[in-house]
Amino acid sequence: MTEHTTTDKTLADAGTGPLSTEEFWDARYRAGERIFSGRPNDALVRETAPLRPGTALELGCGEGGDAIWLAGQGWAVTATDVSSVALGRAAGQARAAGVDDRIDWQRHDLAESFPAGTYDLVSAHFLYPPEPSAREQILRRAARSVAPGGVLLIVSHAGFPSWERDPDPDFVFPTPEQLHAALGLPPEQWDTLAAETYERPATTPDGQPATRPDNTLKLRRHPDRARAL
Repeated sequence: MTEHTTTDKTLADAGTGPLSTEEFWDARYRAGERIFSGRPNDALVRETAPLRPGTALELGCGEGGDAIWLAGQGWAVTATDVSSVALGRAAGQARAAGVDDRIDWQRHDLAESFPAGTYDLVSAHFLYPPEPSAREQILRRAARSVAPGGVLLIVSHAGFPSWERDPDPDFVFPTPEQLHAALGLPPEQWDTLAAETYERPATTPDGQPATRPDNTLKLRRHPDRARAL
């Protein structure tokens, strides 16, 4: 999911009111022509640059910035989101970019359903389902979708942005090491390629330059020792 100005607390609250998660996000997307920048996430570009293009699964694709960029680099992409509005908008952007034949858009509430198959790259950027406990479940399922020799890339927020006036003190931002431990992956089957926290350039809701702390966890599944998790 490409970066935008919705706070993590808002993301965590989605689906807790009278609207379903799909209805919440459909309404969000209908509120404007675009809520994401359309650019790929910097961490995706940086971390996939050394990888040979193959099959990719993107979880929470939003309006398609990451999926379209991956397709343009030669990846065959399966991109998922809970919002049909977002998927329709992303598909239109992919057609305009000339890569629509390389992307399979699928609607999933990832806490309820998940794309079939295994992939050379499974990417989840800023994925925060309404029920916080569902995140680990989804990311464990993401790990099971990584093909032998493939990469799992998880990019998360490491803290609230500097412009957030009323951060939620109960919202927990796991470190890369804590997230890795929570996934419960057999260490003999996985290599850690990156586990880092850093400050990323960001933009405030009123367009001013700022920064935000983020985490990257990048793991490679062994090509010759992988077995059912």
